[in-house]
Amino acid sequence: MPTRHSAAATAGIAAPPAAGAGTAEPPVPAGWLAIGALARRAGVAASAVRYYEREGLLQGRRSAGGHRQYPREALRRIAFVRAAQSVGLSLDAIRAALATLPGGRTPTREDWARLSASWRPLLDERIAALTRLRDRLDGCIGCGCLSLSQCALYNPGDRAGQRGPGARRLLDDLPAG
Repeated sequence: MPTRHSAAATAGIAAPPAAGAGTAEPPVPAGWLAIGALARRAGVAASAVRYYEREGLLQGRRSAGGHRQYPREALRRIAFVRAAQSVGLSLDAIRAALATLPGGRTPTREDWARLSASWRPLLDERIAALTRLRDRLDGCIGCGCLSLSQCALYNPGDRAGQRGPGARRLLDDLPAG
């Protein structure tokens, strides 16, 4: 029989505590969360929180007893990181964006709106590329295989290959013919 942690660990999500389980986490000051509480509330494993901190995406502190603690605003940062990763943004891009947020205070709604608006053009490009992929994948994509009967019409003599390797009609948005 699997343990209560096995499915959660596989998914990288912190498992909820067992019924009646106490917490070994020491008390933390108001506005701060222990690593376990942060991980549970954010829906990630504590190891993910530590990884995000190592990568410079979060900042925490150590208590006098050596326990990791994070400001409550770290919840928003983790949610932002996970959302950005889910649409394919790199950790470098996420780190650079988070570095533009103010230090010494909780980011405001306007701060987050400015940050997310800066990614709108990139997200629009990715949406267009995915739409193009969806709409063209069943026809000639300019890969050079010449195995589809339509390729002789859309990519005669592998003309798209002159633009470089790969599926040039998808990558470059080349018109047919």
